[in-house]
Amino acid sequence: MTYLCSARTRQASSQCLNRRVVFLYTLMAIPFNKQYESPAYLAQLLQSRGLQMDSLSKAETCLKRYGYYRLSAYWHPLLQMPKTAHVFKPGASLDQTLMLYSFDAQLRLFIFKEISKIEIAVRSAIVNIISRETGDMFWMTNSSWFMDQPRFSRSMVLIQNEYDRSSEDFVQHFKQTYSDPFPPAWILAEILPLGTLTNIFRNFRVARIKKLVAKEFDLSLPVFDSWMNIIAVTRNSCGHHSRVWNKVFSFNARLESNMIHPWVSNRVQQGRIFFTLCIIKYFVDLIDPENDMLTRLRWLFVDYPQIDLHAMGFPDNWELEPLWR
Repeated sequence: MTYLCSARTRQASSQCLNRRVVFLYTLMAIPFNKQYESPAYLAQLLQSRGLQMDSLSKAETCLKRYGYYRLSAYWHPLLQMPKTAHVFKPGASLDQTLMLYSFDAQLRLFIFKEISKIEIAVRSAIVNIISRETGDMFWMTNSSWFMDQPRFSRSMVLIQNEYDRSSEDFVQHFKQTYSDPFPPAWILAEILPLGTLTNIFRNFRVARIKKLVAKEFDLSLPVFDSWMNIIAVTRNSCGHHSRVWNKVFSFNARLESNMIHPWVSNRVQQGRIFFTLCIIKYFVDLIDPENDMLTRLRWLFVDYPQIDLHAMGFPDNWELEPLWR
């Protein structure tokens, strides 16, 4: 009884502390009071801060087409320190900003194409191996196969939404032909986003079967799970046209102590897009051994020679890394 009272006291103290933190944050926070400004005004503002441009009309057109907030990520490297002063470095130009924007768009297309190969292969591995090992073609909607039931319920909501709004011929055929509430896993896997499918996979309760999926790509389960999370996040960034070229990622990947296939040395640091490209290259080399990732990446850099590869996490002589040879 003493322990129960103590636990309640600790819980109450924790709740009180949380309320104090929220209260103090509220006192420190300030309301957003900036007003909407027209592209014409913003073009003049950028010029006054030192951003060189061919003409105000061109800058205004770019701001109308892409948006001030989106482009700001690409002129941020051109700002003097401290960047909060919003003063551009000598020689910084709108053309440089648009060059970075264009490069980032091409890089996203490059990444998206390669991730699509991984996505198809991983979907197939998850569905084929779990369906084979369980003998249950409806395992994806069978709660008994999952560890966390609230998490399963949330997945079911996502599955239901995707199933209801899908206009795919194979989905419509199933609805018109069969009485089952949901189709088998191999049909559902074709209409679910990659992030949803990997979350379903993580919640699957039979570790032995999940290890078989990871082994399909010669990885341990923790590393496979970690790398697929990074791929899913990167795919979302590309799908939403978010900046990737010099973005700093907050998550760290799990690593194998002994890689079966060529990998990179310890000088390749996590948190930059080059490390993500290495993860993508690892999978693609297994899925499509004759891939041309290296050649196409080289040509991309030829087209944009002004790009600072170090800002992307590329080490010197990165092409000599075992993975990229």
